[in-house]
Amino acid sequence: MLARRHWDRRGTGGISFTELGFGAAPLGNLFRAISEAEAQAVLEAAWAAGVRYYDTAPLYGFGLSETRINHFLRGKPRGDYVLSTKVGRLLQAVPPGQGDGAGKWVDVPSRREWFDYSHDGVLRSLEISLERLALDRVDLVYVHDLDIFTHGSEAAKQARLEEFMAGGYRALCRLRDEGVIAGFGAGVNEWEPCDWMMERGEFDIFLLAGRFTLLEQGALGFMDKAAARGVGVVIGGPYNSGILATGPRPGAYYNYAPAPQPVLDRAARLQSVCEAHGVRLVDAAFRFPLLHPATVSVIPGGQGLTEMESNIRAAQTEVPKALWQALAADGLIPERLVPATTAK
Repeated sequence: MLARRHWDRRGTGGISFTELGFGAAPLGNLFRAISEAEAQAVLEAAWAAGVRYYDTAPLYGFGLSETRINHFLRGKPRGDYVLSTKVGRLLQAVPPGQGDGAGKWVDVPSRREWFDYSHDGVLRSLEISLERLALDRVDLVYVHDLDIFTHGSEAAKQARLEEFMAGGYRALCRLRDEGVIAGFGAGVNEWEPCDWMMERGEFDIFLLAGRFTLLEQGALGFMDKAAARGVGVVIGGPYNSGILATGPRPGAYYNYAPAPQPVLDRAARLQSVCEAHGVRLVDAAFRFPLLHPATVSVIPGGQGLTEMESNIRAAQTEVPKALWQALAADGLIPERLVPATTAK
């Protein structure tokens, strides 16, 4: 079975996360369509291996990911798994061909998205998600994409942050105080807005995608502050959109685009050190975020059974201390993250 990590910032019992979680964006037909049978087979393989944390969002396939999660979790005891979804976007049905997401979401419902981080917008988003999921509660809620990557500029991001703090933040505080949700935070592609929010509110947990990985550790200071405050961090995108899973081959992806040469070069250095110690690059990439005490779960995507099986293998791999020491000696990871033992 998979190892677990317990998080309990508020002293209310907390949540037990499996170190390997399930990032459900690929279930929304991310970049390619998969059948309902394929989607359910991947979910069942994860469950059989012991995965018990699932993260989804309205954006993923414009509702398709949440409805596939509904199909999968139906009939499973509610206390046996942890589920998170996201708020901050609302979806509107439009005629075929007029929807958003062309080139990213394939063969999905025709929907237009708009951002709404207000008090009522956040509550409405969560209510609709619960209908798609056919549940009466989720465990965690993340406000989605409060970052420059999504909104295009520092000024636009800041305006959305202010909108959320004045509205949606109050709604989530009330839901948490009433026990409707166990906690909330943000799901973003940048660590800076997480740090900004953590300094200005009572946040429980953040989902940070792609910014604390074997390839890049610019978020280390934020991770340290989170650990000191008991704030959990779920690490999404541990393979940086693919390059740490495929290796630095031609056409490898980084941040949803072909990797630039400096990234390919750094990945090649990482791969060389891993190979010298008999460890797959993808295994080291999965295990690396778990070296930090703030990390509660790592959620790589898995669109097919081969990817899911690779994730499971990575989660069960014990990386030797000598590899971490070698990576630190080569300046590829911070020396202070090298574990005292090789225990998982």
